[in-house]
Amino acid sequence: MAERYDVAIVGSGPAGLSAALNLKIRKKNFIIFGSKNISNKLTRAPKINNYLGFYEKSGLEIRDEFLNHLKSMDIEITEERVNNIYAMGDYFSLMINEKMYEATSIILATGVNFGKPFEGEEAFLGKGVGYCATCDAPLYKDKIVTIIAYNKKDEHEANFIASIASKVYYVPMYNEEVNINSNIEVIKDKPIKINGDNKVKSLVLSNREIDTDGIFILRDSISPGQLVPGLDLYENHVKVDRLMKTNIKGCFAAGDIVGVPYQYIKAAGEGNIAALSAASYVDEKNKE
Repeated sequence: MAERYDVAIVGSGPAGLSAALNLKIRKKNFIIFGSKNISNKLTRAPKINNYLGFYEKSGLEIRDEFLNHLKSMDIEITEERVNNIYAMGDYFSLMINEKMYEATSIILATGVNFGKPFEGEEAFLGKGVGYCATCDAPLYKDKIVTIIAYNKKDEHEANFIASIASKVYYVPMYNEEVNINSNIEVIKDKPIKINGDNKVKSLVLSNREIDTDGIFILRDSISPGQLVPGLDLYENHVKVDRLMKTNIKGCFAAGDIVGVPYQYIKAAGEGNIAALSAASYVDEKNKE
């Protein structure tokens, strides 16, 4: 049986880290998923002047201060990508490749870097389009699979799929050198549209079209509506109240994912509120 955490935080930007700090102070058993690089958006910022206490600091300098704060409080970031979250009534089930985690409450703090869906992506979700190659690999034994990857670390998923599928196309959306098995065909082209009828039939790129039975889109984060089925959205952001509550009981959200302005200090404040709300929710559940 999977260990059940009090709270699972998805995202390691200012909102997620702020939530983690406050849950640690309140002695909750939590796990935070994200990157030990903290946030690509943050590290690329040349100067930040609107974060109280960090005048004329670069994003990298602030990132390092965040890491020092985490280390001082013995908080570890779990570097795994959450593919799906399901509300199970009294708890949430988080699907991560071949593993599963459980938590009484969740805080979504993934930011807004999930990108615009490709044409046909949402229509064929579950009909050949997926977001976890290793999860659904057995469905594509001896079939043709295409992987659209946004991060070099996803190359291992392509290698795994290649041991099962009859043919694998790999479309890298990053600039680093690709280093994958020689039996995988690398296509350096821009995906445009997913075609099919009742299921996926092909992927249209800028310069060609390829026949394929399945397409795995491996973004750094998944759009909230696809990550958590049934989540209410407003203008592509998660709809929350002042306590960062969503329409799903026990699910909270904070940071850029809930809307503008996209500012670090606003995200950190919302992460604080989400943590307090999640802690209160867990306390109430423990009384039942």
